Amino acid sequence: MKSTIHTTKVKLAFTLCMLSYLLGGCISTMMSSYLPVALPDLLNRLLDEQKLSEYGAYINAIFLYGWMCGGLSMGFASDKIGRIPSLSVVTALCGLGTVFIVFVKDWYLLLALRFISGVGVGGILLLTTVYISEIWPEKNRPVILGILAVSFPLGIVLSGGITLLFPYWHQAFWIGLIPIGIAILMFVFLPESPEWQKSQGKTKNITPIESIDYQKNLWTGILIFGAVLIGLWGIFSWLPTWVQGLLSNGQKGQQERGIVMMLLGIGGIVGGILSGFLIKSFGFKKTLLGTFLGCSSVCMLLFLTNQTFSGMVYIETALLSLFFGISQGALSSFIPALFPAQVRGFATGLCFNIGRFFTATAVFFVGSLVAILGGLGQSLMIFSLAFVIAFIMLLRTKNLVSDSKIL
Repeated sequence: MKSTIHTTKVKLAFTLCMLSYLLGGCISTMMSSYLPVALPDLLNRLLDEQKLSEYGAYINAIFLYGWMCGGLSMGFASDKIGRIPSLSVVTALCGLGTVFIVFVKDWYLLLALRFISGVGVGGILLLTTVYISEIWPEKNRPVILGILAVSFPLGIVLSGGITLLFPYWHQAFWIGLIPIGIAILMFVFLPESPEWQKSQGKTKNITPIESIDYQKNLWTGILIFGAVLIGLWGIFSWLPTWVQGLLSNGQKGQQERGIVMMLLGIGGIVGGILSGFLIKSFGFKKTLLGTFLGCSSVCMLLFLTNQTFSGMVYIETALLSLFFGISQGALSSFIPALFPAQVRGFATGLCFNIGRFFTATAVFFVGSLVAILGGLGQSLMIFSLAFVIAFIMLLRTKNLVSDSKIL
């Protein structure tokens, strides 16, 4: 269906959606970079690695639970009240949950605000994609959606840059004012989706996922994507804290943590772009199997061979982030291809967001693993086993239903 919205409005819509998507990536990861300094500040005492891991696990997990809630609920809300009101609300929530961190003096309040930010980010990633897919001309739609997706790792690079610029962590979270402003612009200036408007008042015959023969694909998508998210976010959330632990006492680590975050984002961008070419050359299965093997191998190299900080940490982090980016790009195409069009949105949403529940729950165990294994590096090695699990599940899977025509 061709958009009936004026070209200028469509371009404005894409610009605002891309900015909100980019800020979602920044706000998702910025707290991880500041955890080593924020938690001792809020708790008014120095924390050893185990305690830092325990408190930080709650902060990282609560954000992911919020992300899951936003991703599961806001699609339903947008079907009822419209794309623009829903998108404006989630963008505002992302900003409000961030900017109020500037004034936080208690870590319990920080937990609540990170949950609110997570709801906003989860809604942004879902609704910007849905809205742009409905208003952008069909001819160039796949290209523009690919550009939109690259905004998230660009936001990660931005979070690393902010870490370098703002040593005092409270001040960095003034960035939340930007999504609040974007939310206002969206509500005032963006047109509603013509497709959504035409769908109102019509009787919809939606086939439940249980009534068709796609349960195997659904469980495959949930388990593989969930395993990869556990490995990715478990490592991703704690890598800056691990880097801080490699430094000698007295080193602030602001530059090292900032550069690591920027490398994670850059690798995500390059890997996401490469994933399409790899799939075209080798197919879904070979690309994903190679990527999962690469993730687990580089994790072993990174966490077992570095006992003190050196330039090799940067090189190995960049390589790991490249594999992370390929995995996310490939899975973003692979999961939807498991389902027919009539259930694709519902089933893909389940695969993506139930996996986030697994991820948020797994993050709680980081503190316990540090205590048992005697260090954060050893604990992160355990999380890297999630990629081995995903590798084995995909290797044993045969005859998945996949319609390559949609790619």
